[in-house]
Amino acid sequence: MKILIKGGHVVDPKNKIDDVLDVFIENGKIKKIAKSITEKADKEINAKGKIVCPGLIDVHVHLRQPGYEYKENIESGLRAAVKGGFTGVCPMPNTNPVADRRSDMEFMIGEARRLSLINLWPVGAVTLKQEGKELTEFGELKKGGAMALSDDGRPITDSSILRRALEYSKKFDLVLMVHCQDEALFCGGCMNEGFVSTKLGVPGIPVEAESVEVARDIQLADLTGARLHFCHISSKKSLDLIRQAKAQGSKVTAETCPHYFHLTDEAVLRYNSNAKMNPPLRTSLDVDAVKKSLKDGTVDAISTDHAPHSESEKDSEFDHAPFGIIGLETSLALSLRLVEEKVLSLSELVRKMSLAPAEILKVDRGHLSEGAVADVTIFDPNVEWIVDKNKFESKSKNSPFIGWKVKGRATEVICDGRIVMKDGEIV
Repeated sequence: MKILIKGGHVVDPKNKIDDVLDVFIENGKIKKIAKSITEKADKEINAKGKIVCPGLIDVHVHLRQPGYEYKENIESGLRAAVKGGFTGVCPMPNTNPVADRRSDMEFMIGEARRLSLINLWPVGAVTLKQEGKELTEFGELKKGGAMALSDDGRPITDSSILRRALEYSKKFDLVLMVHCQDEALFCGGCMNEGFVSTKLGVPGIPVEAESVEVARDIQLADLTGARLHFCHISSKKSLDLIRQAKAQGSKVTAETCPHYFHLTDEAVLRYNSNAKMNPPLRTSLDVDAVKKSLKDGTVDAISTDHAPHSESEKDSEFDHAPFGIIGLETSLALSLRLVEEKVLSLSELVRKMSLAPAEILKVDRGHLSEGAVADVTIFDPNVEWIVDKNKFESKSKNSPFIGWKVKGRATEVICDGRIVMKDGEIV
């Protein structure tokens, strides 16, 4: 299959490309990027007025299969990812049963191959059943296709277990992704501890529930020399610690999510459970710190932490509603606001949504080099649309952005040289 993408604004941070060019794809690989390519193609895509970039990658999603298919399954999750412009996602292991065996990795990858949509790079559990007591077989998980390790959603409270996990992960060159939460400080909280939680009479979660664990984990990463990745960082205190660690040479990376640079805890007013997430939404000071950290490189990547829940689960008393929101289909548009606000250049944004996630995982994606696998996202940065829950590909609708007017949307997605979305429709 030969595909010619004509006249798009090509942005490829790795190769320092930022110009109106053509892209020629042959046999699943990038063959050439140049002005006015005239080679004959089987398919031609008119990308005039659009951005052509390496396929977007999300290192942190929840696809819920097996065990919670009423919220999401691999097919609906991957379709949501395609709609969002992604060519690769990393599902976390907190399924039922927990994805802590080689066969679990093989099952997820097999499902993705059967669906023939986009790449699925599974994340294996660090401890058996995510109980924080006994390490899984990291080598077997890697043989099964695991690209990272995490007990996401279940913080590893025992420092000696985390130390051994880091030492073990280093042997297999797998990045360990941590959810930083001091359970004693978390203490059944529902939202950020502060003025809004007091006003609502809701148990609060102090910033320190995150930052105390960040400080500990940095020191354990330094002790072991292993690669450590911080999931969904939300607070200024945590970001200051990560910035200092990077300056001192620690092998740490960090991600944040669009809700942490767009929303504050005021979104929870009127007990809006669609704005209930963990870590919780913080203050405007923290929002500003997240944006600053994206700009200065403290935050390496933008993820979604796509966490589907049924409407019946979210439509309950705020204290009992589950944490989490969906984000795959809104992430690109919300993140493009950073370019509009001049927080990031377009190239810097593409890096955080494509190249940097690939580098964290150590997968050879996120760039359009000659000979590279043709994972390509094409999006219209100017199209305006309303976030409509009835148009989600995801099975779940738990988004605080429903009704928002946003700008920018993926129109074409090419994965492994296959067109999987054309003119905004999954093929």
